[in-house]
Amino acid sequence: MPFRPWLRPMVSSSHEALHRIFQQDPGLFARAARNLGVAFPPPLSTTELSTDLTETQPLERRVDTLLRMETEDGSFVLAVESQSEPDARKLASWAYYLAHVYAKYGVPPVLLVVCADRRTAAWAAQQVDIGPRQWPSLTLRPLVLGPDDVPVIASPDEAARDIPLTVLSAALHRRDPDADAILNALAKALKGLSADDESTAGTFIELTEQGLGKTPAADIWRHLMAVDLSFFQSETAQKLRAEGQAEALLMLLGHRGVEISGEDRDRIVGCGDPDVLSLWFTRALTATSTAEIFASPGTAD
Repeated sequence: MPFRPWLRPMVSSSHEALHRIFQQDPGLFARAARNLGVAFPPPLSTTELSTDLTETQPLERRVDTLLRMETEDGSFVLAVESQSEPDARKLASWAYYLAHVYAKYGVPPVLLVVCADRRTAAWAAQQVDIGPRQWPSLTLRPLVLGPDDVPVIASPDEAARDIPLTVLSAALHRRDPDADAILNALAKALKGLSADDESTAGTFIELTEQGLGKTPAADIWRHLMAVDLSFFQSETAQKLRAEGQAEALLMLLGHRGVEISGEDRDRIVGCGDPDVLSLWFTRALTATSTAEIFASPGTAD
């Protein structure tokens, strides 16, 4: 099915990216699940369901992403959870999600847990029997995608064939030595998109930024956005480039020992123009004060 940006607020969080990528391209689930040895048919259609599983009592339960999949083999509801660390309390929550979804929609549920951490992925993949030892009444069997379950996609051609899977690969391998190669392949694949796909590219650029979190790979991605992907002029892409340039400028000034006041920092962070930030960065290479950067003739923010 065609890619389409999801009309919902963007949240800068690696947690969000690991489940929102399945909203952007629901067919990614069937493709990624093959790495787990489970063959799901690709969806013929998908409906996004409310993620709020709160009951009438004052207890809120909210799944990360919930999608109803219609396939040639029938329907199922996919619940996607992004998990950053082991949490025993989640086991009861996940069992509740599946039971509630089945009771509410009358459609078989599937739980997919996406983890960027190998230890967390191993924990989440355990089968959990709920009930007395003599007769467990319920068995929780999540499908888990971790760094070892999604291939490293380092070829631009392979990345171009499945950009959402490459975004997921980058997010899950963000702490691995292969992260650099994945990001370079992804940047080249996005660069090959036509002008008509600019909005789609902007969405995947942001999801990648979110998925990398606060890792060295995120710095590599910001550099690629500022250089290889600078031709994308969408509001999302421009905002991300500006954020990366502002951070680089602050790091440079700090490294050179140039004093930065709170007002100066706010001015740099608040500047959304990549061209102005680039000019400031060039001046910062030799400037001894922020006044030299901001007050030079012809500068505007």
